[in-house]
Amino acid sequence: MAAQAGDPFRPNNPHSIGDSTEAVFNALFYEGNYTAAQTLVGQAMADEPDEPMNYAIAAALGYLNKDLDKLAQQARLTQQTAAALKATDPLRGHLYTAVGIFMEGAHVLQTQGIARGTPTALRLLQRVFSELEAAERIDRNDPELSLLKGFMDLLLAVNLPFANPDQAIARLQNGRPAYLSHRGVAIGMRDLGRYPEALTEVDKALTAAPNNPDLLYLKAQILFLQQQYEASLPFYRSALTYADQLPTSTARQIAYEACLAEGVVPEACSERSQLNAR
Repeated sequence: MAAQAGDPFRPNNPHSIGDSTEAVFNALFYEGNYTAAQTLVGQAMADEPDEPMNYAIAAALGYLNKDLDKLAQQARLTQQTAAALKATDPLRGHLYTAVGIFMEGAHVLQTQGIARGTPTALRLLQRVFSELEAAERIDRNDPELSLLKGFMDLLLAVNLPFANPDQAIARLQNGRPAYLSHRGVAIGMRDLGRYPEALTEVDKALTAAPNNPDLLYLKAQILFLQQQYEASLPFYRSALTYADQLPTSTARQIAYEACLAEGVVPEACSERSQLNAR
C-alpha cells in the first residue's frame, strides 16, 4: 500500500504511483508552483524512473519554457516508460503513451509550423486516439483517463474545427482531483462564452485549492470577459503575488491583463507588464 499512497486520482482502488511523483503533481497542479515542480520532477525521475507521468510533466514544462529540445526528449521518454508500464498497468500505459504522442505532435507543430506540421500532427493524433480507445476499453470512467482526455479534448477544441468542447466538458466532469476537474470545466465554459457557469466552476476549484495562482488568474479572466473590470482586479493582483513561481510569460500576461482592467491603453500596459511581472 505504501507504493500506492501517491495516487492523486483515485481515493479508492489506487494505482501504483509513488510519493515523489505525487509531490510533483501537487506542486504543479494544486499549488501552481512551476518553479518547485521543475526542481521536484528531476528528483522524481531519479526516485521513480518507471513512472511516465514525471516525463510527461517534464515535457509540459519544456513546452511552457519554450525548450523544444526538452519537449521532444521528454515526450519520447514518456512513450518509452508508458510502453513498459502496459505490462503491469495497461490502462495507465495506454493513457501515457497517448500523452507522449500528443506532446510529440506539439513539438512537430512548434518546430515545423502549422502549414508544414499539420499532416504529421494529424497522423500522430490518430495514434493518440487509438491509445485512448485502448485505455477506455479497460475502464472508460477512470478518473485519471477522464481528466487527461478531457484536457486534451479542450486543447483540440481550441485548435481544430471538428473538435467538440462540450464532449471535453462532459469528460472532465468525471475526472479527479476535483480542483483540476472544475478548473477544466471552467476553461471550457469560458471558451464557450458561458461565463456564469465558468465562474461557478472556478469558485468550486478555488474552494479546493484557494492559493493556486492559475485559478486566481482564471477567475480574473472570467470576470474581465464579463466586463466586471473592478471585480477582476483583486484576483489579478492576488495571482501576481505568486509571480516568482509562475512561468515568466504567464506572469507578464497576468500583469498585462490587470493593467487593461485598470483602463490603461494596451501600449502602456505592454510596457508595464515587461517591467512589473517579475
